[in-house]
Amino acid sequence: MTAAPGRRSSTFTRLLRHGFTDASAAERLLDSVELAPLRDDPVLLDALGATADPDLALLGLVRLLEAQPHPGARRELLDTLISAKPLRDRLLGVLGASTALADHLTRHPDDWQALVTYEARDLHPGVAEFEAGLAPADDPVSLRVAYRRCLLSIAARDVCGTTGVAESAAELADLATATLRAALGLARAAAPEDAALCRLAVIAMGKCGGHELNYVSDVDVIFVGEAVEGADETKAIRAATRLASHMMRICSETTVEGSIWPVDANLRPEGRNGPLVRTLASHLAYYQRWAKTWEFQALLKARPVAGDLDLGAEYVDAVQPLVWKAAERENFVSDVQKMRRRVVENIPAAEVDRQLKLGPGGLRDVEFAVQLLQLVHGRTDPSLRSGTTLDALKALAAGGYVGRSDAAQLDEAYRFLRTLEHRIQLFRLRRTHLVPEDEAELRRIGRSLGLRTDPVADLLREWRRHATVVRRLHEKLFYRPLLDAVAQLATGEARLSAEAARERMVALGYADPASALRHLEALASGVTRKAAIQRTLLPVLLGWFADSADPDAGLLNFRKVSDALGKTPWYLRLLRDEGAAAQNLARVLSAGRLAPDLLMRAPEAVALLGDGDGGGLSPRPRAHLEQEVLAAVNRADGAAQAVTAARGVRRRELFRTAAADIVGSYGTEEQPAEADQGALVDRVGTAVSDLTAATLAGTLRAVVRDGWGDELPTRFAIIAMGRFGGHELGYGSDADVLFVHEPRDGVDEREASQAANKVVSEMRRLLQIPSADPPLLIDADLRPEGKSGPLVRTLTSYAAYYRRWSLTWESHALLRAEPVAGDADLGRRFIELIDPLRYPADGLGDEAVREIRRLKARMERERLPRGADPKLHAKLGPGGLSDVEWTVQLLQLRHAAREPGLRTTRTREALAAARSAGLITDEDAATLDEAWVLATRVRNAVMLVRGRAGDTFPSDPRELAAVGRYLGHNPGHVGDMLDAYRRTARRARGVVEELFYGVAER
Repeated sequence: MTAAPGRRSSTFTRLLRHGFTDASAAERLLDSVELAPLRDDPVLLDALGATADPDLALLGLVRLLEAQPHPGARRELLDTLISAKPLRDRLLGVLGASTALADHLTRHPDDWQALVTYEARDLHPGVAEFEAGLAPADDPVSLRVAYRRCLLSIAARDVCGTTGVAESAAELADLATATLRAALGLARAAAPEDAALCRLAVIAMGKCGGHELNYVSDVDVIFVGEAVEGADETKAIRAATRLASHMMRICSETTVEGSIWPVDANLRPEGRNGPLVRTLASHLAYYQRWAKTWEFQALLKARPVAGDLDLGAEYVDAVQPLVWKAAERENFVSDVQKMRRRVVENIPAAEVDRQLKLGPGGLRDVEFAVQLLQLVHGRTDPSLRSGTTLDALKALAAGGYVGRSDAAQLDEAYRFLRTLEHRIQLFRLRRTHLVPEDEAELRRIGRSLGLRTDPVADLLREWRRHATVVRRLHEKLFYRPLLDAVAQLATGEARLSAEAARERMVALGYADPASALRHLEALASGVTRKAAIQRTLLPVLLGWFADSADPDAGLLNFRKVSDALGKTPWYLRLLRDEGAAAQNLARVLSAGRLAPDLLMRAPEAVALLGDGDGGGLSPRPRAHLEQEVLAAVNRADGAAQAVTAARGVRRRELFRTAAADIVGSYGTEEQPAEADQGALVDRVGTAVSDLTAATLAGTLRAVVRDGWGDELPTRFAIIAMGRFGGHELGYGSDADVLFVHEPRDGVDEREASQAANKVVSEMRRLLQIPSADPPLLIDADLRPEGKSGPLVRTLTSYAAYYRRWSLTWESHALLRAEPVAGDADLGRRFIELIDPLRYPADGLGDEAVREIRRLKARMERERLPRGADPKLHAKLGPGGLSDVEWTVQLLQLRHAAREPGLRTTRTREALAAARSAGLITDEDAATLDEAWVLATRVRNAVMLVRGRAGDTFPSDPRELAAVGRYLGHNPGHVGDMLDAYRRTARRARGVVEELFYGVAER
């Protein structure tokens, strides 16, 4: 039929809107004689648009109509298709998802009738229904046709969402059971004399045994044979072997209707080298003497499905006790772990990233982890003895062996991955576990999973997300801490042997296992509720400690915190019930000295690590901090008590900042490590700087109130300098400041100066008094005339000095000046005073530039500590903080007058502004930024790990490893970390040589 002008365009657009990718071809198909009656029927177009691949569904429908034997059959199909929504959804859903089933329908055009009925009994068929569906088959070819017809109904319910993936997998296993029975029936009918000699049981293994079969998978079996009464055993086993072999061929061989699936008996004793059929006694003798660990793991899923079911039940009953003793075998856990690693290592490199089953984060990760936990804990807990992965996972969660959240995430991920596997296999009914690379195939699969907006991108994102979840949880469950030791327990034994526990602690990386075991005993012994909760928490906590560079310190610190808070009702409840709290605490306690030291001084700060009302780990705004500090100061009696309260707030907030930094750097099971290292640095710098400003504001208020009441005789302001002014303070940074005052009206200048100096003196004293809280050192050495000049000046004095005596280095230092406390108006006027100095209208003259370069070169020579490796010095070494900051500040001094974006105290902001202004290339800016961020992270890491400030990498191996973990390097990769630092710094130094030392004028 020829479309009228304009009509094609309209139809073409509608087809595209309904998801067709080749609208021209679709138009031609819709114009075909077969579909002429429905050419403009919106019901058909809507139904096609709802399928995984509308183009494929339309083509399959036309082929099916063409295959109908006469026009009446074609009309019947079309009428039923339009009038019966269940058929429409099922038939078109299958045609849009599977070319293999479309081919089957084309060869057997009446089989669409199998999808018409929609009764309750049709929705969840079992073995009996499938046996009835296969009953007419009397030879291998007709069995294949009947099998595909049954498979068609399973696929239709699957793609339409009538059944979930677990139900579909169970139906596929039931269909396999019925098919094995039918195939064995054909084999017995072909050799009645053999059938009369023996009893033969077919035991399903693997996914078929577990009731979780794929669309296309080997069906794993084991055969058990016995002689009938009065028959010779040898002859009977030979007869059983012939029957078993014939049954396998019926299922596996390719005919004009293809094959069903291979039947694989290689899980039998001795594998392919062993006899195909054994007696029950022979099986037991082998398992008791020769079987390897993996064979017991495989027997978890053993289920009699065909042949002599009584004999099959005897077999399962006989081997089950051996299965549940397997965990008592020497090296059981390590054997299973090694087997899993070998599977991953044997995947071809080109396939690893696409392997849905065997690759990291794949289906096998879930299955191995669940089976390992079943074998270990199923000895004493029969509720875990299920061959179905999802049922076993549910039982493990119900029994407390797996956390509810972990189990829910694994369940969701496993269902997604199995559904993805089903959709991939269903297309051509071929056995594959590789995610395709072809975009059209990915689009079809994505749409089949309900991802319609951007099917390809959404599918890949969901797959990676679930694979990441599986991999992360698999590591936790499969290598679960203390699992090996638990596996050594004899049934009924309540305690680990000391030697087994010691060995396990050593394997986890504990340097002092004896002390570690004492800590465990102190924490977990007894019958109290507290001890019971600790016994639940400790296995997981120990694994998180073991994932750090210093597990011993983590466990010791955990004991200290638990001793301090053990009687507090909320503490253990927080760790048990709030998912993030326990892992956050484990990370914080084992990442170094600073955070645990801060926590030990006030253990109740543990509450910050949870998800509840403690404020969490998000940094608090400066205004909120200042409000809290000032409120605490106002409640206190006297300046000393007030500053103690302010320092207590500072300690708590330092802990919050450090904990957030550690958790962000390590990542958790819920949240991966922060990818943006610059964001981590900025958060720490801003949080510590804001906290320092709030502490100074509170201390100033306390001192003024204690000495003068409500008002000081002189206006007083604190100006942040250096890293403080740049919002870039680290954990161990001093507070670089300037003090400025201005006598109030009628106040003698001498009296005002004495008051201002007394304020500064008292503030410094109170902030450094030895106490449980870390001191805050105030450094005013950047003031005019340095240490030789007065500590406090009036605004007028500053103006006079800067007008007559200011040196280039002082203009340089003033680039980072920012008021942080005291009289806001005075602070603003100070900034107005210095702006012409730090942003000179004409930029810098050549002599000033040379002076800055000379100062920088002299600093590099004189200030680098003797014996330090310059290439690894984060502050003064080549490509370190000083290099980057002086380079950026030189650009500010030269260009900020005409480039407003450069008028910032923050290094990274100024660097970004210079790039936007074209003063530095994107590549050079990125190089400097990367180096500055890394050097800052190194300094933060050293303080977190050692508990004291430092600019170089630690020499102690454990401390160095801890710095590496913080910086994102896995254990054993310290050398990579140092090489990465040198490489980054070397590139930055090259940019500094060009921009700062004048190889190219900017």
